[in-house]
Order: sequence, then structure tokens, then C-alpha cells
Amino acid sequence: MSAAEAAPRAGLGAWWRLLGSELRLTLGRRRNQFGLLVLAALPVMIAVTIRISGAGGGHGPDFFSAITSNGIFVALAAISVELTLFLPLAIAVLAGDAIAGEAGLGTLRYLLTVPVPRTRLLLTKYAALAIGALEGVVVVAAAGVVAGGLAFGLPPMTTLSGTTIPMVEATGRLVLAVLYVSAGLAALAAVGLFISTLTEQPIVAMVATTGVAALMWILDSIPQLGWLHPWLLVHHWLAFGDLFRDPVFTDGIVRGLWLALGYIVVFLIAARTVFVHRDVTS
Repeated sequence: MSAAEAAPRAGLGAWWRLLGSELRLTLGRRRNQFGLLVLAALPVMIAVTIRISGAGGGHGPDFFSAITSNGIFVALAAISVELTLFLPLAIAVLAGDAIAGEAGLGTLRYLLTVPVPRTRLLLTKYAALAIGALEGVVVVAAAGVVAGGLAFGLPPMTTLSGTTIPMVEATGRLVLAVLYVSAGLAALAAVGLFISTLTEQPIVAMVATTGVAALMWILDSIPQLGWLHPWLLVHHWLAFGDLFRDPVFTDGIVRGLWLALGYIVVFLIAARTVFVHRDVTS
């Protein structure tokens, strides 16, 4: 193997080692482990509450009223509820620790003396955040399916359009819903990472990122701001429910993915611009 061929492989290997180290650090924090338990608790609470009450609810994007027909709707209802607060809060916590947390502890300047190129480090941090977003949604969905399956069973699913699909297909649609929601949260993670590069106080980055998500939800609920809604990251988050119609509606999902990609590109560029010029040696 020539030196030219070995260099990219060595660089890729170093990136994988750095990502693995970042993931171990993220997953090893007790606070993050407790956060996953909180995320998993809500779908269990929903299943138990509705099972005891003996009737579906009337709130949410059609999922609550269908819960008793199939346990998979517990996962969908839980995701729709947690998207308004708990999942964005989880992303905010991870993003706050990514740069601001390490800068505040003084570990960031030691990491950069390895040396690790700042762009590589930033992209590694973001990759870990995106994986963390996927992990959070998977935990909610898995807990919902298990709790819902035990409480209401997992027969063939009646879609929101009234047709029936086998559980294999319903599970595939759930996987797509999880990936779609994770993409939206990954876009929020890019916003949080940018905010994290602006401060050395992780709590400031956490509060600011959570505030951004909350503000978007508030603005999205004001009819007079309809012109702004298509540009708000959260506007299309609940479009994953269209995967459970027959035929599947894709317009909102496609718009949501493009918008998420736009947020990711813009805020990663902004984060890199700040981070590469930031003094972290003092």
C-alpha cells in the first residue's frame, strides 16, 4: 500500500476512534442515562393510563384515539408528545455538553493539543449528537411498542385512513417515522452545537437551545404568522403521522427533510466559523 493510500485510511481510522470516544463519553454520563429512562417512562405511562381508564383519549394527531386498536400507536403518541419538550430538551443537554461543557471544564484545549483539526472535532461532535438524537427516538419508540403491545396487543394495524396493513408493514413505517423524527432533531442539534460554540457555560447553551425549540412551537401555533410557519424547523415534525395513512402522504415529510437539511448546513457552517476562530487555549 502506498503512502497516498494509507493516509486517508489513517485519517478515517482516527475519526472513527474519536467518534467512538465521544459516544462512550456521552453514553457513560449518568445524567444522559437517566434522561433515556425518562424518555422511556412516558410511553409506559401512556399505555398504563389508557389501559386502566379503558378508553382512548381525544388529544394528539389522531394517535391517542387509535391506541386501543394497536399497541404501536402508543409509540407514535409518545413520540408526538415528547417532540414538544422532552426530546428537544435531551438534544439541548447533549449539545450544551458538546463544546461549552468541555470548554468550561478545560478539557477542550487539551483535546485540541493532540492535535485534532478543529473541523474534524466539530463534525465528530455533531455526528455524536445526531446518533444521540436517533438513540433517543429509538428508546421512545421501542418502549412504546413494548408497553403498547403488552397493553393492547399488536394485531394488523388499522391506518389513520381506515385501511388495514400487516404488522410487518406497520413496523417498517414506524422505522421510517423514527428516522424522519431523528432527522428533525439532528437539525436542532446543529442549532444547539452552534450555540454551544458561543459560550463556556453548558447550562446557557442548554437553556438557549430548548428556548429556540419552544419559541418555534409557539410561533407555529399563531395563525397570523402563517407565512413564517414553513420556515420553522418544528413545523413539519409531526408530519411523520402521514406515514400511517393510506396512501402515504409524502409532501410534508419531503418538505421537512429539506428544511432539516438546510438548518444542518447553515448552522454547521456557522458553528465551524465560530469554532475555528475561537480561543480555547486560555
